[in-house]
Amino acid sequence: MFGLFKRKSRSDPSPTEALTEVPTEAASGWMGRLRRGLSRSGTGLARLFGATRADDSWFESLEDALLSADAGVPASQGLIARLRQRARAQRMDQPQALRAELIELIYQALLPLQKTLEVSEHTPTVIMVCGVNGAGKTTTIGKLAKHLSDQGASVLLAAGDTFRAAAREQLLTWAERNQVQTVGQAGADPASVAFDAVQAGRARGCDLVMVDTAGRLPTQLHLMDELAKIRRVMGKALPEAPHEVWLVLDGTNGQNALAQVKAFDQALGLTGLIVTKLDGTAKGGILLALAEQHPIPVLFVGVGEGLHDLNRFDAKSFALALLDGSEAQP
Repeated sequence: MFGLFKRKSRSDPSPTEALTEVPTEAASGWMGRLRRGLSRSGTGLARLFGATRADDSWFESLEDALLSADAGVPASQGLIARLRQRARAQRMDQPQALRAELIELIYQALLPLQKTLEVSEHTPTVIMVCGVNGAGKTTTIGKLAKHLSDQGASVLLAAGDTFRAAAREQLLTWAERNQVQTVGQAGADPASVAFDAVQAGRARGCDLVMVDTAGRLPTQLHLMDELAKIRRVMGKALPEAPHEVWLVLDGTNGQNALAQVKAFDQALGLTGLIVTKLDGTAKGGILLALAEQHPIPVLFVGVGEGLHDLNRFDAKSFALALLDGSEAQP
């Protein structure tokens, strides 16, 4: 299920309301891709369930595995405490019997990160996308634009990363391939590009305007101030814009992602996260740390470079995949 957007109180389906499913072949294969992508994170957890008895040493090893998957100390200790409580209450001392219990606890912990957006009040819906260098912002925007345009949505992309010529060219390539409109000019002021894009989106009746921004570190205060300026300027082109501010996180960054979320949220007021590159790390537990310490909704997760390797975040699917593809249901 790729769907993220839906409209309220409309009898006829809109282009964005149609985004409730990806093509059948992609939807059927997503769980497998998610399991493979999280296999490095789940291996350390899954192997513990082959033990013969869940004693104190086993629980300590499970906590260590959660920490190794970058779930963080607060989330790991909380999960272990709740799992111990369930084990005592139900008199379970077999690790395999506790597997389904842990999946349910992880699912419950991740559920606050799951969110569905409604866009009926805003035409166009303006989405600002930000993140550090190399997180995958431009590629992610291109993939989202492809899925959206395939379902009939009218999308306009703003090449706001004017410092890196390759970023603009990459965005233009995605746009041309998917017949998506673009606004951008090499060397232009990023705020001006964002302003022009929002105005163009209004004039052309677009459903969504997605604004790319240059990568920057949270410690680069002058560049963070520039992001805040871009946000303000969009509001002058369309009141209340941007309606969404999304941060793209590189899953390989582990606990450093928490610092990024905090800094970008303080500067911009984040409404959603996209976590990419989860296939290249043993740090899939970072979503548990986010849920515990900074629960901003996770809208998409990415587990590869392919178009259908990016999909909507679903707490149940993620919990199952994190424990190496268990068939238990939360």
